[in-house]
Amino acid sequence: MKRIAPIVVLLAPAMPGFAQETAPDIVVTGRGLDERLGDRAFDIVRVDRERIAQNAANRLENVLADVAGVQQFRRSDSRSANPTSQGISLRGIGGNASSRALLLLDGVPQADPFGGWVAFPAYATGRLGEVRVTRGGGSGYLGAGALAGTVELESATPAQLGSVEVAGAYGSRDSVEAQAAATLERERGFATLSGAYARGDGFVPIVAERRGPADRPAPYEQLSAAVRGVVEVAPATELQANVTAFSDRRERGTAFTANRSEAADASLRVVGRGRWGWSALAYLQTRAFASSFAAVDATRTNATQTLDQYNTPATGLGARIELRPPLGEGVDLRLGADWRDVDGRTQENYTFVDAAPTRRRLAGGENRTVGVFVDGGVELGRVTLTLGGRLDRWRIADGFLDERTLATGAVLTDRRFGDRSGEEATGRAGVAWRAADAVTLRAAAYRGWRLPTLNELYRPFRVGPDAVAANAELAPERLDGIEAGVALAPTRGVTLSATLFHNRLENAIANVTADAGPGNFPGVGFVAAGGIYRVRRNLDLIRSTGLEIDAAATMGPVFARASWSHVDPRVAASGAAGALDGLRPAQTPRDLVSGTIGWRGGRGLVSATLRHAAGQYEDDQNTRRLAPATTLDAFASLPITRALALEARGENLFDERVEAGITGADLVERAAPRTIWLGLRLRTG
Repeated sequence: MKRIAPIVVLLAPAMPGFAQETAPDIVVTGRGLDERLGDRAFDIVRVDRERIAQNAANRLENVLADVAGVQQFRRSDSRSANPTSQGISLRGIGGNASSRALLLLDGVPQADPFGGWVAFPAYATGRLGEVRVTRGGGSGYLGAGALAGTVELESATPAQLGSVEVAGAYGSRDSVEAQAAATLERERGFATLSGAYARGDGFVPIVAERRGPADRPAPYEQLSAAVRGVVEVAPATELQANVTAFSDRRERGTAFTANRSEAADASLRVVGRGRWGWSALAYLQTRAFASSFAAVDATRTNATQTLDQYNTPATGLGARIELRPPLGEGVDLRLGADWRDVDGRTQENYTFVDAAPTRRRLAGGENRTVGVFVDGGVELGRVTLTLGGRLDRWRIADGFLDERTLATGAVLTDRRFGDRSGEEATGRAGVAWRAADAVTLRAAAYRGWRLPTLNELYRPFRVGPDAVAANAELAPERLDGIEAGVALAPTRGVTLSATLFHNRLENAIANVTADAGPGNFPGVGFVAAGGIYRVRRNLDLIRSTGLEIDAAATMGPVFARASWSHVDPRVAASGAAGALDGLRPAQTPRDLVSGTIGWRGGRGLVSATLRHAAGQYEDDQNTRRLAPATTLDAFASLPITRALALEARGENLFDERVEAGITGADLVERAAPRTIWLGLRLRTG
């Protein structure tokens, strides 16, 4: 009951009687309140539904790759990567698999409650209406955790979905994809039902010259479903209900490397659109994750199990209330409060002897944040000013690590970590000046923060022969940043924007090299020869200075768009991490580029997308370099009838070797090779 109480408090105003007597007629939309006036001062990129549909891989992470600067911890996508490596970040501040950007779906935070990574298979592209990326941190209006930026996903509207839409495709390596959505519309609301399925035999992750008999293709099978209802419950007041679920099963390319993710989420949001705008949201997230790990001998002949993370249950609860007072034309004020509580634990069997585990580990805890926020904007002729801030109270509690022998139950480790709490004040300020009809100048400053995840605090993990120890004493990360930009629209159908920025990330959480195997090390146990022992630590600072450029043009049937991010991040470190001072953060390329050119005629469309990722370092010590990679994707939609279209897609058409990781034994892992898809899409209504 104590965890449900904050929802009741925050949703108390959310009653139909709160609607205004003078409320105008409002069309039911399924969206939140109108966009903030002050957003004009920030670097924002929108990806519309058509652009989402033109994605050759048909996956959200590949859609986000069109916005240069948005990156995952590793280059591989959700067909072959370990799910725990799929955190997202922006602006070159590095990462350690936990997201440093805030991801939202219809206003609900989406990061895994235990680990902070993103379950990309849960977001079927066919049910998304728009993706909105705000580069730069401190977006306190949307919640805590927006260190490097915010990614907002919006569900598709009935107009975007049609009555029925069904798509299916067959691809390389016996891969199958299918998505379907149906919409029922009535005068006072609508309901949507959607589902997605994908499977494939997969490819061998280890590069050809290092493979052995133990290496094999890494298959995957993924399923997701969503039910959404939106109904007008009072004049200018709508109730939005979402229920989603997904299942994700993958293997990592050898025996004993299967992993499984399962989840079910639910949310309720009430939105009032009258003279007083307001919104109230409550949500529940449930997650379960399991993964197995293996060691492979030097000749890559045999794989033996080293860890069985047989269950990692986690739960997220949260609520939010927001008010928008009527202050007149050209003035926008938002104020409110939010609460998020996550708890979870890892359950693992380890130290295998004769193919059987001999020890069990339980570790986990609970994190909580409660915040209040104010965000305002005012339009003064050609100038827009914005100022916002939030104050958060955080708590890290009930942390524990319990390790025992399986045979006797004898205690090996019994630690209870002290509860901690504190406050964080963050915010952002900006100005936008429309110097001419086609020219807008922007400047902004921001401060954001992120609480360490339960995974970072309590769970050690392994990647091949390498092992990383958790650290229950990690401090929250804090980022300060400034930026200045210009947006140009020199002629109809042509836009160009450029932004310069500088970020300072204090207490950056990183996996810091401490020693090398063979040997027994605190928090992880035995590390074999060739393996690296690392510990999660707070670095003094990561500085990142960079440039972002986005351009788009439409000239008759021809369209083009491009995005480029150039960053120069550096670590400032001392003490146990002193060897990293002046180095580049792991998994952070200097340049990310995406460019698309296409032709649209009638209902047909053909496009090609070229992407380039500069070289980056696998490790914190900058000794293992992942080669740069340039890939070409293609998409074509050719109408057969008014309702039916033939679709062809090609990923990595030149079969470029995209290096995704290097283990302590200098084994190179690759991302997806060339993949060809052929399918049909049916849309009615």
